[in-house]
Amino acid sequence: MKAAYTFSAALIIALSTSCAFAAPVLRADISVVSPIVTVGDMFDDAGTLAEQPMFRAPRPGTTGTVDIDTIRAAAARAGFSEFASNGLSAVRVSRSAALVDETLLSSLISNDLRARGILSHGMQAQTMFASPVGTIEAAATDQPARLDGLRYLPGNSTFTARFILAGVDQPLTVSGTIDLMVDVPQLATSLPAGAILSEADIVMRPVSVRQADAQGIAHLDQLVGMSLNRQSREGMTLRIGDVSTPLTINKNDPVTIYFRQGPLTLTVKGQAITGASEGAPLQVLNLMSKRVISATAVAPGAVEVSTSGLTVAGL
Repeated sequence: MKAAYTFSAALIIALSTSCAFAAPVLRADISVVSPIVTVGDMFDDAGTLAEQPMFRAPRPGTTGTVDIDTIRAAAARAGFSEFASNGLSAVRVSRSAALVDETLLSSLISNDLRARGILSHGMQAQTMFASPVGTIEAAATDQPARLDGLRYLPGNSTFTARFILAGVDQPLTVSGTIDLMVDVPQLATSLPAGAILSEADIVMRPVSVRQADAQGIAHLDQLVGMSLNRQSREGMTLRIGDVSTPLTINKNDPVTIYFRQGPLTLTVKGQAITGASEGAPLQVLNLMSKRVISATAVAPGAVEVSTSGLTVAGL
C-alpha cells in the first residue's frame, strides 16, 4: 500500500514538472511589428522567456526567412536549448508596415501651421510637392511619421519640410508650395433677381485666401435671408454687393396707408410707387386723393405716414 502511494505521488510530481517546463513550440510563420523578434514571437509556450530578444526583424513591409541553425543559436543566447521544431527547417518572418504618403505628410504640415496660428478656423492648407512622394513603408507604430522641421515663406508660398519616419534610417526632406485656402459661399443653383437666399441655396467651396480677400467675399451669415440684387448663375461666388435686405413692399404693391395723430388713426388705400424694406422710406400714391406722398414701410402691405409737417388735408 505504501509502495503504491509512493508511486502515485511520484507520478503526480513528474506530470506537474512536465507541464511547468513544457518545451517551447516553434512557429512556422510569424508577423511582428517591432524591430526586434522576441522568444514570444517565435515560439508558442515561451513562458517567462517570452520578452527575451532573439534577432532583428526585417525592414517594415518585408518578409525574410530564418534557418533552424540560426534559431537554435539565438534560443541558446536567450537561455534555453530545448524546443519543439515540428520538423521545420526555416521560419518566415514578416514585419508589418504603416504606409506614409503625400496625404499623411500634408496633414502633418497643416497641423503645424494650425499650431502656429497661420491656419485659422475655416482655412485649409493646399500642399503641392515639387517632386512626387511615393508611398513609403514605415514601422507600424502610433506615429509612423513625425514632422521634424518646417520652413515656410508666406510671401511666395514655398516650403521645405523634414520628416522622421519610424523604422527608416534616413530622414525624408521634401519641398514645394503651400496655398492657404478658405471656404467661400457660392450659389448651388441659378436664381432670379429678388430671390431670398436660404442655406440650401449656398454651397461652401475653397478658394485661395488672397482671392477671397481681394474680392470681398461675404460670410454665410451675411447672406442667408437676403435678397439677390440681380439674376445669378450657379457657381457664382457671392459678395456683399450681390445682396440686399429683402423688400417688404415692392413697386406697384397695393398698400394701406396709416396716419396716426394722438388717439386718431386714419387709413386709406394706396399703391407703392417705389419698393422698400421694413423701416425704409418709399413713395406711395393715395388712391383717393391721387396725391403722391412719402411714407415708411412698416410691414408687407402697410405703410405709415409721419405726422411731422403733414395734416389730414395733406393726404
